[in-house]
Amino acid sequence: MADKTYINKCALRKKEFDNGGSVMNCAFNVDELEEHSNDGWVRIVIAERRAPSEKGYTHYAYVDPFKPKHKPEQETESDDIPF
Repeated sequence: MADKTYINKCALRKKEFDNGGSVMNCAFNVDELEEHSNDGWVRIVIAERRAPSEKGYTHYAYVDPFKPKHKPEQETESDDIPF
């Protein structure tokens, strides 16, 4: 397996609520993401840490090595959904 390219300038914390719900608070450095950009897109994998970091980060991110064979096709008439 190839070495992972980690997104170092990010902060990822999962917040769980008493009612069972949860949210993921994410912050990424735009300059670092632009370094990994491919045709205007950055594919990222977010994975859970084994244990939270000293700063409370519960997840980490790395660049998804998947490279699509074809570019996404242009919109068609069936894609005219207003939302």
